[in-house]
This record gives sequence, C-alpha cells and structure tokens, in this order.
Amino acid sequence: MPTILLCTAIGFATAPCLAQSRDAEPATKGLNESVLKTLPFSDRADFDDAKRGFIATLPDGVIAGPDGRPAWDTKPYAFLQNDAVPATVNPSLWRQAQLNAINGLFKVTERVYQVRGLDISNMTIIEGDSGLILIDPLLSNETAKAALELYLKNRPAKPVAAVIYTHSHADHFGGAKGVISENDARQGNVKVIAPDGFMEHAVAENVIAGNAMSRRAQYQFGSTLPVGERAQVDTGLGKALARGTISLIPPNDLIKQSYETRIVDGVEIEFHLVPGSEAPSEMILYFPQFKLLNMAEDATHNMHNLYTIRGAEIRDGRLWSRYIGEAIARYGDRTDIVIAQHHWPMWGNERIVNFLKKQRDLYKFIHDQAVRLLNHGLTSTEIAEQLKLPPSLANDWASRGYYGTLSHNAKAVYQFYLGWYDANPADLNPLPHAEEAKKQIEYMGGADATIKRAREDFKAGQYRWVASVMSRVVFADPSNTEARDLGADALEQLGYQSEAATWRNAYLLGALELRSGVGPQRSSLANAELLKGVSIDLAFDFLGVRLNATKAEGKKIVINWTFTDLNETYVMNLENSALTHMSGKLSDNADASVTLTRAALDAITLKQRTFADSVAAGETSLSGNPLKLRELFGLLDEFSPGFEIVEPKKVRAE
Repeated sequence: MPTILLCTAIGFATAPCLAQSRDAEPATKGLNESVLKTLPFSDRADFDDAKRGFIATLPDGVIAGPDGRPAWDTKPYAFLQNDAVPATVNPSLWRQAQLNAINGLFKVTERVYQVRGLDISNMTIIEGDSGLILIDPLLSNETAKAALELYLKNRPAKPVAAVIYTHSHADHFGGAKGVISENDARQGNVKVIAPDGFMEHAVAENVIAGNAMSRRAQYQFGSTLPVGERAQVDTGLGKALARGTISLIPPNDLIKQSYETRIVDGVEIEFHLVPGSEAPSEMILYFPQFKLLNMAEDATHNMHNLYTIRGAEIRDGRLWSRYIGEAIARYGDRTDIVIAQHHWPMWGNERIVNFLKKQRDLYKFIHDQAVRLLNHGLTSTEIAEQLKLPPSLANDWASRGYYGTLSHNAKAVYQFYLGWYDANPADLNPLPHAEEAKKQIEYMGGADATIKRAREDFKAGQYRWVASVMSRVVFADPSNTEARDLGADALEQLGYQSEAATWRNAYLLGALELRSGVGPQRSSLANAELLKGVSIDLAFDFLGVRLNATKAEGKKIVINWTFTDLNETYVMNLENSALTHMSGKLSDNADASVTLTRAALDAITLKQRTFADSVAAGETSLSGNPLKLRELFGLLDEFSPGFEIVEPKKVRAE
C-alpha cells in the first residue's frame, strides 16, 4: 500500500510530501543490491580526501535567506550519515550523496582553502600577499557571504583583493555581491577576472530560453522535491541549489589568450582558456608555487554532461577531452594537488595524473564510440542502449554517471552531428504527442485494457515500459487517475534505481506531479541583477521571442528607440509576424519614438513600472502615436513558469 511520508522540502521547511510514495518493489531492491556487488565500495579514498583538512562548519548548518526561508540548510540531509543504504536509493548514488554532504571550511595546502557543501559549488580561497583571492563566489549572495565569514572566523582577516569566475554558469558567479561591492569592482579596487566571452554567455542562457530552462531545471535538480530517502538526496554535482539572491558583477579584467600568466596579489596564476568544454566560456588555473591545478568544472568526481537535461547547447566531448589532455601535458608532471569548483581535492602526483587521464578518456570514449555507432547507422536510442563503458572506466568512481549519464551523453553526440531526425521517414513528421497517444491507446484496445496489461508488466519489473505506456494513456486522457497513479509508481521505481541524481530527480518529480499536479511556481523572469548584463540587442531579441505570431498577423508597426545614457539608437520593425530591429539608425516613418535610459527599460521589463508610469515620472518620453507602442506590447506572450510536462498543456499556445 502507498505510504504518506513526512519529509523536508528543499525549500528547507518540514512539510508533508504532498502525495503517496511507495516503497521499493522487489525488482528495484534486487537491482540495487546487485550494485553493491559490482562496484568497489571498499575503496574509501574519496572519503579520506573529502574530509582532509577540515577546520570548521556552520554551527547549526543554516544560512538565512532573503524571504524567511533558509538559503541553505544541511540538517535535512542528516539521514545520509547512515551507512545502511535504503532500498529506495541506488547504493552508488548514496555513496556520492554522502560525499557531497561533507561540508565546511577545509585547508587544501598552505594559503589555499575551500568552502564546500554550503552550496552546489565550491568557493576556493587563496591567501594573497595583502588580501584574499576568491575563486567562484557560489550561486547566491547569502551562501557566498556565509562562506567568506566562515573562513574569516578561522583565519586572519584580510580584505578581498580579487574575485575570479572560472566560467559562465550562475553557480560560479551568482554570489558575487555577497563578498564584494559592485562599486569596488567598478572603481578597480577589487579585480574581477573572467574568461573572454563571460558576460555574453552568462546572461544569454538565462534569457532567450530561460523560462523553459528554469522549469526543466526543477526536474534536473529536484528543486521542488522533498528531501529524503524516497525523494531528493543529491544532484550528483553537489547537494542542491541554494535558495538565495543571485547577483552578477561584471568582470573588469578578461583573460583573452589561450594561456596567460598573471601575478594577482603576489600569487602567480597561469590561466588556460577552455571555451566550449563544460561551458561556452571557461578557464582552468595553475598555481606554480603551490603545485596546484584547478580544473574548474572540466574534471570533477563524476561523469559530467555533454547534454544537460534542463536544456542547453550540446558540448563537444572531443574538444573537452583535448583540453584535459593539454592540462596533463602542460601541468601533469608538476602538479601535487588538483581541485575543482565542485567536489573534493585529490593529492599525490601519480593519483592525479591517473584521474585526469581517465577523465580525458571518458569524454573521448563517449564521443568516438557514439560516432562509430552512428556511422554504422544506429539511431541515438540504439546507441544509448548498446554503449557500455570499459571496465577500466566503469569501475572508476569519478567516471560514474551521477550528473551526466552514458545514455543521454551518447544521444548528445548523435544530436551534435546529426540532429533530432533518425532518417526514418516515418519519424519525419509524426503526430503531436497527445494525438499520437490517442491513436496508440485506441489500437491497444482502450485505456482499461492497456492499464490491465501494464499492471502485469509492473509486477514483472518492466518499469521503463510501464512509465512509457502510461504516459500515452495520460496524454490521451489526463483525467485517467489509474494511469496517472500507475505511471507515477513506475517513474518512482525508476528513480529509486537511478545512479544519476539528475535522472532520479526527474523521475521522482514526474511521479509527484502525476499524483499532485504542478505546485506553486515563481516567475522565471530574469532578476534585476542579471537583466543589467543583457545587451539591448539581446533584450530586443527576447521581445521577438515573446511575439505571438497569430495575434501579430497582418500588422505593421515601426518604433524608434533612443537610449540617452548609452548614446545608442535602434529601429524596431514588426512585419510578417516577425519582430526585427537594427542598431545605429532611426526611421523617418516610425509610428512612435521612445526616448529613455537603460534603467527605465529594465524597470518596465521587470514590471516595476508601466510605460505610462515611466512617462509620468519623466524617465521616458514618447512622440508619435503612443497607441502603436501599446498595441505592439499587447502582442507579446507572458510565459507560464509552471507549464505541464508529464501531461498535456492545459492552455495551448496560439
């Protein structure tokens, strides 16, 4: 019988789990028990490394957030201290979750410290001659501030001399205002160093497809799941996403050459640009005086993503592997410590080189073998089903798929080269999912007959098939509670079996939403901090993405834009149901002309002011026909942050 659990939400407030949760079925228990027999669990070196140099952690494990909820709380994960693995968690993932739960301030070597386990990423702290060099200030201001305070409570106080962003993902820059002020960076009092292209990529990913990515990220990270043995236990890369305030302070110093050496507050750093590896803009760092190599996010203690299931550009495994190879060639024989901006360090040259070689070969293996099989004509699904890691990688803990998986990474390689189409003409123009599902269920003899057969398959442990066929019933008839419940049960068992935290989170959130529907959502609109980093060009492109083509059909509108503080002009043109713009000119035939500052546009975009309010406040002036401007903005869609995923969309976007 289903059991109602009391668990703790990742929002860190104790609450009921919203829906019934089943125990592990016999097939799941058997699979998870077999994992204990196939992997080298007696190898505890990672636990020794993860605990080495421990100094202190937060006394109560809580970091206050901006809205009354904690931004971070370690207490809900106390259940991971138990070495007895519950049947509802893959033992390999349980091990990774235990390692990621080790938190606090750690000494890596003289003058080098890390704060780990107090956000999804690490903050690395280098003691310079007169100040501190902070590498990657976490995801939120609150966690970054707490991390720095933890360091300062246990080490001599020094001001922050420099902040370094290793790459353009938010969990590596979002806490900047928790450790320095924007004014200090603007005036050059604190160096803010980043790889070339950082700002463009840091903001672009959060804008154009930001609404869809934010919703899908809930499935990847399990951010709306409870925490517990039958719910979220980890993300693979770290425990969870902090729930604090995200900020962005633009860099005032860019690394532009493939290799650049700088002296930062008396510390020599060799920067190596690795664009297009784990992030479009990324770099690794070598510290000669410490014999320490910081691999950023290109070599961590798991298989990473060539494709991230929240959605993003495919990453090139061949290029990623090459960068790791270059690091081995350049730094391998002079490195005694390797760190990254996730997970724990490793000491000892021989161990480090062996680790890096396996990381290099892991991504090259996935790339080359997927390409080999696609050249034999296999489709992405067939490749994912057939491909297996060689024992030398499969038995290596750092190569296990806790975040990325061999399955979806192999499919990513296929997509990178061949796209979504498998070349079978029957798949070239299939019916939409809901329509196809109705026909399939009809062919299967109707929903009742399909559910009856699926129950037998569930008893036999055929959870992949049951989840798939129940999804078809739900898409054919979302009100069918039997199908929803059985589909949820199947997804839940798949989650319990998953070694990848990302897959577990996706399966379990899918099960929760089948049972309870989509929970309350926050708007995914970019916050003011990120919005300031968006160029006018990108901001106008986003307006084009929001244009409802059906409503705009037959309309023609021309708007001039002048930004007084930027000394920039644009002409925006609506025609043929497409919204385009061009910089550096104005139209003599504009329907309306708008003169304003960038800050005024941001306030309107964030819905802090309407156009009318902005005009009344003297921040914006309009000439021509203001009704045309109102008409244009009336054609823009508002995106729902909680659109349906495991059932048909309730509102069809037209």
